[in-house]
Amino acid sequence: MHSLPKLINALDLEDFIHSFEGFLARPKDFIFSGDRQVLVQFLQELESTHLSPLPRLKNLQTALTHLQKFGVLSFEDIFEFVKLVRYFAYLKRVIKERTPHLYAWLDSIQIPPAMVQLCEIFEDDGELKSGIYPDIDGVKQAIAHTQRHISQAFSTLLNSARAYLVDGQIHYINQTECLLLKAGFNNALKGIIIARSANGFFYVLPQNIAELKTKQSTLNDTLQSLLYELCKGLSTSLQKQLMFLRYLNKEFDKFDHIYARHSFAKAYNLEFVYEISKGAIVLKDFCHPVLKNPKPLSIEIGQKITLITGVNAGGKTILLKSLLCASLLSKYLLPFKINAAHSKIPLFKNLFAIISDPQNSKNDISTFAGRMVEFAQILGEDNFLLGIDEIELGTDSDEAASLYKVLLEHLSHKNCKIILTTHHKNLAALMANREDVGLIAALYDEGKRCPRYEFLQGSIGKSYAFETAQNYGIPASLVSRAKEVYGEEKLHLNELIERSSTLERELKQKIRALEQKEQVYERKANALNENLARYENEYARTKADLERTYRNALDELKKHMKDNDNKNIHRAINTANAMLKSHKHPQRDTHTTKPHEFKKGDYAKYGQNRGVIIEIMGKMCSLELDNGVRLKLSLHQLKATQKPINARKIEATPKPNTPINVSLDLHGKRVEEALEELDMFLSNALIAGFDEVLVYHGIGTGKLSAAVAEFLKSHPKVQSFGDAPMNLGGFGAKVVKL
Repeated sequence: MHSLPKLINALDLEDFIHSFEGFLARPKDFIFSGDRQVLVQFLQELESTHLSPLPRLKNLQTALTHLQKFGVLSFEDIFEFVKLVRYFAYLKRVIKERTPHLYAWLDSIQIPPAMVQLCEIFEDDGELKSGIYPDIDGVKQAIAHTQRHISQAFSTLLNSARAYLVDGQIHYINQTECLLLKAGFNNALKGIIIARSANGFFYVLPQNIAELKTKQSTLNDTLQSLLYELCKGLSTSLQKQLMFLRYLNKEFDKFDHIYARHSFAKAYNLEFVYEISKGAIVLKDFCHPVLKNPKPLSIEIGQKITLITGVNAGGKTILLKSLLCASLLSKYLLPFKINAAHSKIPLFKNLFAIISDPQNSKNDISTFAGRMVEFAQILGEDNFLLGIDEIELGTDSDEAASLYKVLLEHLSHKNCKIILTTHHKNLAALMANREDVGLIAALYDEGKRCPRYEFLQGSIGKSYAFETAQNYGIPASLVSRAKEVYGEEKLHLNELIERSSTLERELKQKIRALEQKEQVYERKANALNENLARYENEYARTKADLERTYRNALDELKKHMKDNDNKNIHRAINTANAMLKSHKHPQRDTHTTKPHEFKKGDYAKYGQNRGVIIEIMGKMCSLELDNGVRLKLSLHQLKATQKPINARKIEATPKPNTPINVSLDLHGKRVEEALEELDMFLSNALIAGFDEVLVYHGIGTGKLSAAVAEFLKSHPKVQSFGDAPMNLGGFGAKVVKL
């Protein structure tokens, strides 16, 4: 169960994996080593790059061991290293900076000059280039010349000994060229009888051919001796590059994994799931590789434990295998049929599948006992995906439901995800009330009496055992008798279990929705209470101000009334009126007034600037100021105004007597006052053409700092902002880029 080959076999992926391995340049395990994210970056860059396939290479581990022990490599092994180096030299030439990760990786591989020189002595087919080693060239020419003489000699003998020839062919006996001749051939030529045919004829090596063969053999011995000396020297050169060759051999396998995956995906129109989910398994249009013309699967598995229930042969097992299969292929970055852009799969450290029946005559173990052995091996693991098919298999369903409930609850405390199938409702009913348990029902077409291979999340599926049996050939009479034995009451009980579990889950969902609404309403009520308290405080303060002003005016009047001087009384009345008029009434809260509805062409005011609205985009608008500057603003930032009768163009630059600073100090100001000044400051800075300004807000309680940051986030003309350097205010100031 813990071995990967067994998992691949359980998920029916052997043929798919074997098909992929055919794209590798040399045999190896499909599991890659190294950082998965690096492979993802390389694969993404390969999608826009055209490269020649990797050369077919032998496994060079044995050759590297020989070099380590100062052995002499064969001519063929040396050329394998040449092919290895040549391919990386090719990659370094064709990979450009537009693929930064591949380029950086190849740029880190520096091919030694000695290896470059070694590559230059070989032809593409592995033969030595002529003109580099004259002695070897001379022996090769002599061998070729001798071979031509042998061919000419055979041609002459075929004509001169025609009367004794059994056929006009040159035969090979014990790898020796000879002629098949009749008796008396010695009257026409001299030669050595090598063997006799079944018909009594003679296989003869002519004497002159034998002499040429001897010469050729001597030349071949000489050539092999020269080649051995050359291989000895080349092996010595390779020994000096042993560390580099080991590294390059490892990097070749790394790139082989990447390029094979890229080629495999391209050949079969497959996709990679690069995005790693932190929780849910999200599959969109997934197709299991073993199925022909499958129905694409789209599903999301978010809960920690998922129970797949319903009809037998309704697709429960294939759904389970599909989820495990997608997780396995994604883990090892193998492409498959899926809509990758809308799919996300967690990266599990381990994947376990309890699918097959462990009972057989060899291991002398029962089905249930075998499953307990497999479960026991998992209990100590962490960070895994576990799939279990027909969980109650092999024992009483009621007992199994209780046992597996405890086991699943124990595993739920680990970092894992568990998916299981069952056609018994006991376990589903026991687990349905848990928040971390999800239910999926395999649907059945009762009219056609066949499974629909569709799945409904959030409910328990019926088993349809009687319908399935009848559909597969069991007589209706026997099915009817089985229903009688089963009993109507149990049928109704199962329906009640299904219905109650579904209703319970629906009720919990509604309760959660109501709790969320209640939280929203509670926040609104708190906000209203805060507003009410603020208004009451403002009312009390205003009332106290009015009363104080009234008392002061009345005291002033009474003081002069005592003098009975009409002029002083009249003056006192005027003074009292002036005091009352000097009291400013608080402005009405702007939040209580209905916002002005602007339309295209309206004249509006932004801070101290005026302009005309030239375009409205939802809650945003484009405002052209009187000075010709265009701003993109939120409508709530504008105030309605009328266009002046003699409106004049405002100069694009500020007036000389209106200084505009690149900094604004908001220390000690209330939030409302500070934001109004900040809005005005930014408007003036934009008109003045400033790219960057400095706003001092201080640290204090943090209330003003938070308000300034929130305002800057929402301002349409603020590109970015951050804390100022320590010499310019540090955390108590913001550098704002416009």
